[in-house]
Formats: sequence, C-alpha cells, structure tokens
Amino acid sequence: MTRLPLACVIALAMATSGAVAQSPSPNGVKTLNPPGAIKAEGTWSLGTRAGDFVFVAGMQGIDPATNTLVQDPQARIRQAFLNIRLIAQSEGASLQDCVRLTVYVSDLHRFAPMVEKAQAELWGKPPYPPRTMIEVQRLFDDDIVEIDSVFYAPVRK
Repeated sequence: MTRLPLACVIALAMATSGAVAQSPSPNGVKTLNPPGAIKAEGTWSLGTRAGDFVFVAGMQGIDPATNTLVQDPQARIRQAFLNIRLIAQSEGASLQDCVRLTVYVSDLHRFAPMVEKAQAELWGKPPYPPRTMIEVQRLFDDDIVEIDSVFYAPVRK
C-alpha cells in the first residue's frame, strides 16, 4: 500500500523537474538529440533513426554554441552541413553515407556556388550523394539555406 504513494511522489517530482520523457514509437523510431548539436525549439526534432536510416531535419547554419545564425553566407552554408554531419555521426554515419540531400536556397544563382564549395570541401572527393537544389521564396527566419538529408547507417548488432 505504501508503494503507490511513493511512486506517485516520484512521478510528480520527475514531472516538475523539467525532465521530458519521450515514449518510443511503437515501431522503434528513435529521436536524436546528440550532445553539441543545436537546440530544437518547438514541435520538431533534430533527427530520427528508423532501422538502418537516419533522417536529419532541415538544417540551417546555426552555431550550436550560440544557437544563432552564422552571419557570413559562405560560413552559414558550411555550418548547415556541419550540423548535419554532427547528427549523422552521432549514429555512426559519415557524410559519405548520405543517400539524399535536398538543399533549399533563397537565391539559386547566388548561393548554389557556395553550396558547391562547402560540399566539395567537407566531402573531400566523390562520390557525392544525390542532391536536389531548389530556390524557394522564403525560409524560416528569412534564412538563405536549409538542407534536408538522409543517411544509411546500419544498426550495429
């Protein structure tokens, strides 16, 4: 009889401590939030693992130390790729394990060469993943780039 009130006290203490327990999906989809990553605010997560695939949210060039956009356009685009890489690496994937990139830019003629430069620098050499680059009218926070990605990272047994 005394166990029930103690369990209620523990549950209440956890609920008020700011800890948010996430229930796993029925099929085992794991939400990702690795140390050193940007802070996801609102109703989204940085990424998920579903079986052998890692899906990374659309990433902007946010500096994880300040959680603000990097000012220089070339550095911002590079930072978006670095943010993706950090999340992929947290699940054992490298940039070479990327199986799909979708890059959204606010000005294709201006920013496509910067995407090319950052990607060539960070990948180092081919092969590069399949990529779609799309010019959009507007991005969140009036940003210049957002990059969506998928990685293949077999679950280690």
